[in-house]
Amino acid sequence: MTSTNEEETQLKEKCSEKLRTCEDALEMLRLKCLERGAKGIRGLARVFRIMDDPDDCYKQLSLDEFRKGLTGYGLMIDEAITKKLFEQLDKFKIGLLDFDEFLQALRDVSSARYEIINKAFEIADINGDGVIDCKDLSKVFNANDHPNVVSGEWDVPQVYKTFLDQFDTNDDGEISKEEFTNYYAGVSASIDDDAYFELMMKNAWKMT
Repeated sequence: MTSTNEEETQLKEKCSEKLRTCEDALEMLRLKCLERGAKGIRGLARVFRIMDDPDDCYKQLSLDEFRKGLTGYGLMIDEAITKKLFEQLDKFKIGLLDFDEFLQALRDVSSARYEIINKAFEIADINGDGVIDCKDLSKVFNANDHPNVVSGEWDVPQVYKTFLDQFDTNDDGEISKEEFTNYYAGVSASIDDDAYFELMMKNAWKMT
């Protein structure tokens, strides 16, 4: 259900190679995030969420906040490129960019793949409360068959916790739809073929 070590390595190598010739500011940021693996976009989103003012219901970022978020995630991007990227994302030229629209642009996932990701989330969210937790996971796959449970190294709750940790950015023991989408945006970047991505998602989440 999550990317393998081999897939992670291939993704990082692929992004590093593309960065050598990349000139588009948004694509450059996306590649720098994915150089860290499938969790790269998720990690950047977490940094911005931590910075987020709870009173700011519009989730907008100023240039200074945008710059601090990138730096806070350890992305050393030239100031000129940072400004160019901000201006590119500031659609209304008001000195602010919409955080959710920024994330969507950064993911760069086709509408067809978004549909598959959304369907997978709906299947996994058994009780329909908008998050995936251990109770949901227990009905999606049988942890007793996990190799580490069979060997006696782990117990069943540890399997579910380890799985949740792959997605969970705020350590609340739940996977939100945003966390789920950010993670699979990273996985999607490592898969060129749409048919293979669809097959992978269907097999992972028992989609018909």
